[in-house]
Amino acid sequence: MAVTIRDVARESGVHVSTVSRAFSAAHMVNAVTRTRVMAAAERLGYRPNRAARALSTRRTANLGVIVADIANPFFPPLIKAAQAQARERDYHVFVADTDERARVEEELVRSMAKQVDGALLVASRLSGRVIAELGRDVPFVVVNRRVRGLPCVLMDVASGTRQAVDHLVALGHRDIAVLTGPSASWTAQRIRGAAEEAAARHGAGLHPVGPNPPTEEGGASAAAEVASGPATAVLAYNDLVALGLIREVEALGLSVPGDLSVVGVDNTHIARHCRPALTTVDMPVVAAGRGGIDLLVHRVTTGEDPGTVTLDTRLVVRESTAPPRSAVSRP
Repeated sequence: MAVTIRDVARESGVHVSTVSRAFSAAHMVNAVTRTRVMAAAERLGYRPNRAARALSTRRTANLGVIVADIANPFFPPLIKAAQAQARERDYHVFVADTDERARVEEELVRSMAKQVDGALLVASRLSGRVIAELGRDVPFVVVNRRVRGLPCVLMDVASGTRQAVDHLVALGHRDIAVLTGPSASWTAQRIRGAAEEAAARHGAGLHPVGPNPPTEEGGASAAAEVASGPATAVLAYNDLVALGLIREVEALGLSVPGDLSVVGVDNTHIARHCRPALTTVDMPVVAAGRGGIDLLVHRVTTGEDPGTVTLDTRLVVRESTAPPRSAVSRP
């Protein structure tokens, strides 16, 4: 015979309505009581009927996670962490990829709106106006983008950028190129602004190159301009751009880090395994994925704005940065 919600209520010594709230509106149940209910449900092998719960709560127990480019190694660890956290909160996750296109992102949000209780927008390329308009149809939490009036999970890339510039200046670099990302990217704007502030503080020259696609091809296409310019170090928009740049400047006759130091952003797995191993800004993507789901579930179940969470970043120094050679020695 199937285990019912009444069996769980008897086992845990609470009313049936308390068991129901423990599964559908956890914020309304005392933490000790909810733990007792969940333990009883686990012992009995009880699983709530999702269809019945959806009818009673008018919620689907589904969440959306929309990312800019699922092929970029920055996103999979975040998605995996978000899925794991959602499972712990008894939600399922739908994942979608916008291919870095705002129009596709808008279409995905509109199509998901009736199928999910809320969505994470990760590195959104939409304008603030469009996000606000879409937010009337489905609750959002925005990751790696600040949007007025919406809960956000931010990774403090500005701090990591300042650490990167400080590191390069400490090595002796006085001219630094920054390979900017897509013009609609909030992260790209933060990186450039923080790099300009840090370079000015040190009296170093900063040379923007871009905007660039956030891909290896984007880094490769900027190599000739970097190689012909005065910079002895480069801060790239992300690890993929850094990798493409390294490959192409070496084809042009420059060595990394001998002739050109390179710093990436993200600390993806490719940063550890490329040669030379890449100095990069570590972005806490796992914490962002889990934290984003927590904020989203809070917003869905309470209707309240849980505010903004900011996560620290740090520079990871590896083999791709070194003191500069004299400029006249460069090919």
